Amino acid sequence: MEPGLRERKKQATRRALALAALRLTVERGFDGVLVEDIAAEVGVSPRTFNNYFSSKAEAICALAVDRAHRAGEALRARPPDEPLRAAIEATMLEEFAGGAVPDHVPDRVWFAGLRMVLANPAMHGEYLRVRAAMQDSLSAAIAERLGLPVSSLLPDVVGGAVAAACDAATHRWLHADPPVPLQPLVLEALRHLAEY
Repeated sequence: MEPGLRERKKQATRRALALAALRLTVERGFDGVLVEDIAAEVGVSPRTFNNYFSSKAEAICALAVDRAHRAGEALRARPPDEPLRAAIEATMLEEFAGGAVPDHVPDRVWFAGLRMVLANPAMHGEYLRVRAAMQDSLSAAIAERLGLPVSSLLPDVVGGAVAAACDAATHRWLHADPPVPLQPLVLEALRHLAEY
């Protein structure tokens, strides 16, 4: 069922705040941005920001958490007769497509700013939360696809391995010089899983 107008507006506001948080902190550095700056960028009050996020770090990582939830939903939506490996690859490539321009590569300045933001100790807990959200979302979808009980270890192992592969690809992408597209790195990382 499609969300109603009110829910769509809330989702749009949340996304706008997350995008503003990420963009402003990449431009100005983590300590150079206040919640008030993010809220002003979107045209809402700091109180409204706090209705969506408990911290600036949470807002910065919100798009990645959303990606994690979408990945699980997308994996569930793949054709049931599709082999699991092919379904996972297709799902993750779609989630890491980078929008309408899959081969778009941000410039070095953007990458440098993003690396500085992610290196901030205040981001470490949120990064772990993103990683856990991806593993949990994928594990649940894998268990459903395979018809396994929640207590089964296999979905957690596969979900964790896929999340780790995507982390490795993202790390390589963030530190590539010159910058490269993310999708091919994700595919390469996922294919390495099949080698062992």
